Amino acid sequence: MDDITQGISGVGISDNDDVSDKGSICGSCTDSSTEICANCGKEGANNTCNKCKLVKYFNAACKKKHKTKHKKACEERVKRAAELHKEDIRRATELHDLELFKQPPPEEDCPICFIRLPLIGTGRKYKACCGKTICSGCIYAVRRTKETAVPLCPFSRVPTPTTEEDAIQQYEKRVDVGDAEAMSVLGSSYSTGDNGLPQDYAKAMELYHRAADLGYAGAYYNIGNAYCFGRGVARDMKKAVYYHELGAVGGHLGSRLTLGVIEARGNIERAIKHYLIAVKGGESHSLKQIQNLYHDGHATKDVYTQALRAYQEYLGEVKSSQRDEAAAASDEQKYL
Repeated sequence: MDDITQGISGVGISDNDDVSDKGSICGSCTDSSTEICANCGKEGANNTCNKCKLVKYFNAACKKKHKTKHKKACEERVKRAAELHKEDIRRATELHDLELFKQPPPEEDCPICFIRLPLIGTGRKYKACCGKTICSGCIYAVRRTKETAVPLCPFSRVPTPTTEEDAIQQYEKRVDVGDAEAMSVLGSSYSTGDNGLPQDYAKAMELYHRAADLGYAGAYYNIGNAYCFGRGVARDMKKAVYYHELGAVGGHLGSRLTLGVIEARGNIERAIKHYLIAVKGGESHSLKQIQNLYHDGHATKDVYTQALRAYQEYLGEVKSSQRDEAAAASDEQKYL
């Protein structure tokens, strides 16, 4: 904003000069980088114009005397500053939305079968023994073919923990080596008081923030939910939206769905944008939201068709006979 703050320096007048008959010294009004009064020209001016904050006066009397001459320039400066500020906000919002509504890359492939992993919370499991996320089909295949008393991890071949204490120890070891997903999962156990751990919201938030600092999108989702529902912190929807936006940009579809639900209360167009991104990643609840909007007349047929096609494309990429077999054997391994 150099064009706003730049002014023309006033002409200095000594204390012995008679200014009573010479009128005030305004020009284009001196700027606040000087200590010269815009009215009388004396140095040591520290009384600033209340509106534009760019012109200084020796005292209140000088400010009042100069008000008429300064009024037009002051109003123009204030107006220009407001216009530039508004433009800065518009540009910042535009850049923010470009990042927010960018389609994230698809989920990585299962390290065993090399087929795209299904959505988080469905037919996949994080294994703390090796830090890998493996699909239900590969996990089930090992259990079905290996005649062992304890199921083995398909990747590391390490026996699956049989007690909550052993499972927590595995997670803690992964945390010690900087595994962000292990931090977030362990944080969730503290948040809910599961797996033999005491419920401790403070410990949960500590682990979430450590994982978030490493860029793990699931941690942003958990922090966003904590502020959304007041879990261990004061309920704060502004903070909830902030963290869910970070999660959405990082590719977490739970955060994307949450933002869609929040936006649907006042901005259907932005809500649909969130839902469509989530559907392309396989988030079925977002597809249901678009379906409801279509039935209520808030979404077009083209939008609903686009969502259906995107979800079918996702299903085609994650579907496999091995995963179907696992899903048929246990509801916990369903991925569709």
